[in-house]
Amino acid sequence: MTPNLDREKQLAAQQAVQYIQNDQIVGLGTGSSAVHAVQAIGRLVQEGLRIQGVPTSIRTKELAESLNIPLLDINEVEAIDLTIDGADEFTTDLMLIKGGGGALLREKIVASLTRRQIIITDSSKKVEKLGKFKLPIEVIPFASHYVMNQLNQRGGKGVIRTSGDKPFLTDQGNYIVDTDFGLIDDPAALAHELKTIEGLVGHGLFINLTHEVIMGMGDTTQSFR
Repeated sequence: MTPNLDREKQLAAQQAVQYIQNDQIVGLGTGSSAVHAVQAIGRLVQEGLRIQGVPTSIRTKELAESLNIPLLDINEVEAIDLTIDGADEFTTDLMLIKGGGGALLREKIVASLTRRQIIITDSSKKVEKLGKFKLPIEVIPFASHYVMNQLNQRGGKGVIRTSGDKPFLTDQGNYIVDTDFGLIDDPAALAHELKTIEGLVGHGLFINLTHEVIMGMGDTTQSFR
């Protein structure tokens, strides 16, 4: 039987929001899994939960506002207590690829400020090795050709993400280069190497930023720590 992946995301979100406590600052993720968490948080706020949210994208900000979740600008906070976000791939040692929704730069900044980062996914996102999902890389438009050449020299085949007949633009006004490195033997080494490329402002490898992954699996969930 084919798993109901959306149902699995809902189950993971329902478990994750149970960690939220009154008076916390909560990071609000972006993407199809995170939407379930933001909606669940909205219901809890309606029932009396007192939190302030920090959204990771304009889309999430608009959703949170529609649910009357109080929000903070990220520049107003020194630390975030808990963030709930999704992932495009994860391994059991808590390495991730993120950025399918195009919010990887803001998501990584929020994750870097977060004391406890919980990732929620469906069962299709668990992999032995990262890399079947193309690695999203955020680049400034001015440097896109240069960066793509640099990625090619490092074994990556990149394509600029499009929206309709134009390049997709992130909330920061940058391009996303979806890059195929094949299966990645050493994600930490690749992450370090990508940081050396001028004009590359963010990449979707999340290393040492996650404290727990909650994966929906059929009618239950499984946690990885």
